[in-house]
Amino acid sequence: MSDAYKAFAQGAEAQGHAHGAPPPYPRFTPEMKKTHTILFPQMAPIHFDMISAAMRQEGYQTQILENGGPEVAQEGLKYVHNDTCYPALLVIGQFIDALKSGKYDLDHTALLITQTGGGCRASNYIHLLRKALRKAGFPQVPVLSLNFSGLEKDSSLKFTIPLIRKAVAAVFYGDELMCLANQVRPYEDETGSADALIQKWQAEIGRQFAAGKGVSRGNMRRNFAAIAADYAAVPKTMVPRVKVGIVGEIYVKYSPLGNSGLEEFLAAEGCEVNMPGLAGFVQYCIVNGTVDRQLYGGSRVVGRVYRAVMDYTTGIEKMMIEAIERHENLRAPGLFEHTVHLHEGFVGLGAKMGEGWLLTSEMVELVQSGFPNIVCAQPFGCLPNHVVGKGMIAKIRAVYPEANITPIDYDPSATRVNQENRIKLMIAVAKERLEGEAAPLPVKKAEEKAPAAVAQKVAM
Repeated sequence: MSDAYKAFAQGAEAQGHAHGAPPPYPRFTPEMKKTHTILFPQMAPIHFDMISAAMRQEGYQTQILENGGPEVAQEGLKYVHNDTCYPALLVIGQFIDALKSGKYDLDHTALLITQTGGGCRASNYIHLLRKALRKAGFPQVPVLSLNFSGLEKDSSLKFTIPLIRKAVAAVFYGDELMCLANQVRPYEDETGSADALIQKWQAEIGRQFAAGKGVSRGNMRRNFAAIAADYAAVPKTMVPRVKVGIVGEIYVKYSPLGNSGLEEFLAAEGCEVNMPGLAGFVQYCIVNGTVDRQLYGGSRVVGRVYRAVMDYTTGIEKMMIEAIERHENLRAPGLFEHTVHLHEGFVGLGAKMGEGWLLTSEMVELVQSGFPNIVCAQPFGCLPNHVVGKGMIAKIRAVYPEANITPIDYDPSATRVNQENRIKLMIAVAKERLEGEAAPLPVKKAEEKAPAAVAQKVAM
């Protein structure tokens, strides 16, 4: 521990005793931008590589943590109660495991964690992390908050316009790469072609960010078109595949550490995976801000800001979709302006804790787009997901009988074998249906009526 921090801690402790309050935590100061390495947990591997590159170009020294395995969860259990949200346990365990590894100068290391600012427990992770750092013997390590809600004002990551533009561009570039790689990978003639293009474009986007490019509308339009053209040109052989969508709590949905390598497992089972994009969650948060203002009132200026941000992200989204739609052998994702209405008839826009109405909308969208087999990944005991995810499955099946949805709980006590066996049962049902679709269909009599579920769907 540095002498400077010891002096700070002793003074803070004396002041805390004098006022009956605990000593304050170390804050991330502007000077630390040049002296500290900022560690942040891996969540979305394709996206975060480019977001990290954007931060480095803005002067931050960043490093994405890749340490994983069961030891991370066990490390988290030492400092976080096992009833706490599983993502918090994993993220904190990953941080503590990294700090104990001896790879970092602890007096010049900081941690970065997100805060949603909503009713989900995610907003409290930062306090759990600081408590864990003190308990683990790393009280000198400052923690930054990545949030847009005005939380942690003295230790928030400072967003500049250039950094915001690069981060938004990185999210959409990541979404396009993830979308196209997932639909090309199962059919590529040469194994590894789709993943090689991911690496190529991550490096290219990082190079463009370093040169001050890649964020203008013209740059993004050209990059979206070039990425789509690269994937459209990959030689592939189309064979019947089980199509599986993945939804759920945002960390467990995207993070291989959180979902036990779910995408890799589904690929090994011969499935084509469809993962809704990260930009959808960003736009979901924007919509929620607009809904809050409509329900509870607020500044008109704030309302105009929300509309401007939504227009900005929608414009980028349309460019990406248009680039993909130029190729007949590629499938473009749906526009969020369509997704935002798919909750209707199932849950209201007021259901916005955690992933809220977006999770329900994504399941409906997947079924409508030909991915009726869905894994709903959720941390055990995550109340929002049990309402808007698991709680909506029966109603979605009533409206869409083809929906084959299985909820999978992830927590320290859940075994990977049990999780994968449940998913295999879902895949087995999907394969039976796939084989049935290949068989000749029986000729229906003219007087036969549409199924009741279809009539119900139209009525809704």
